[in-house]
Amino acid sequence: MKNEMQQKSQRKAELTENKKPAAVVAPITTGYTVKISNYGWDKSDKFVKIYITLPGVHQVPAESVQVNFTERSFDLLVKNLNGKSYSIIVNNLLKPISVEGSSKKVKTDTVLILCRKKAENTQWDYLTQVEKECKEKGKPS
Repeated sequence: MKNEMQQKSQRKAELTENKKPAAVVAPITTGYTVKISNYGWDKSDKFVKIYITLPGVHQVPAESVQVNFTERSFDLLVKNLNGKSYSIIVNNLLKPISVEGSSKKVKTDTVLILCRKKAENTQWDYLTQVEKECKEKGKPS
């Protein structure tokens, strides 16, 4: 009986020794997320373009630059750029955009966000509804 128990425990030990360890996933070493507050924007007949300067962004893998669009907002997340993540969320766009027609381009030290206007040839004097309200409050009637 003792001999049988010893053999079983020996077999268990052999089995655990022969098992290969699960793949080791290296932790992502990003320190913290920096909120982006500085950007430029421009408009054309079909697009509203947002320019965000991030030195070295063209050197990170393409999947590290993510943009999500809704009809009235977008958010950008750049992961692991020089040990930090960078993000910006812009809500309440002045007018609706086409989620399917919108995209991003990564250029040297710049992320270009292209928001396709839902209605072409419409005038965007401001990027967001809040910006419009703030600027128009200060205007004399």
